[in-house]
Amino acid sequence: MDGELVLVVPRAAVLAPPGWHGVRADGVEAVLAAARSTGRYLPRAEVEGDPSYKQLIPYLVLRDGARYFLMRRTSAGGDARLFERYSIGIGGHVEPGDGDLLGGLAREWREEIAADFEPRFIPVGLVNDDTTDVGSVHLGVVFVADVGGRPVAIREATKLSGGFADPVAVRAVRAAMETWSQLVFDAFEAGILG
Repeated sequence: MDGELVLVVPRAAVLAPPGWHGVRADGVEAVLAAARSTGRYLPRAEVEGDPSYKQLIPYLVLRDGARYFLMRRTSAGGDARLFERYSIGIGGHVEPGDGDLLGGLAREWREEIAADFEPRFIPVGLVNDDTTDVGSVHLGVVFVADVGGRPVAIREATKLSGGFADPVAVRAVRAAMETWSQLVFDAFEAGILG
């Protein structure tokens, strides 16, 4: 985290008081516009504890038809708060060299996924959870992509394990999922996101 710059926007530019909790299918274009007009790169160490900013995170849900790409983080990963937690989201902070959220997502795809293609990333919603210290400083822009039966694998197999799972299998580990993954999975299954 030392010296790492990440894309942030002022909270007021993307969340009107008192804010909201959960997943929304609306507002994506407004957040992307705010990133273009008010976004800037600040040291991650400074903004991790400053809820006056929201760090924008592209959050990709990878699908193969009805199945979700379900991952489990190992203790070899970088953030102890996420050890042994399940996730259906691929993504991370946007860095200056990425250009924008799509550029950041494409970089995360190349870093985290081993595949001989890059799918079409479709923005479908937003995820926000101000109930935790981590969530209060992040806002997820949810993307979906379908692999169409093409093979994919986890590149950093020491940090993650996983593969495609049907909704029943994902539901079985829901309680052990990261909060954003719980919220996003529920939204997909309820038809809020598509």
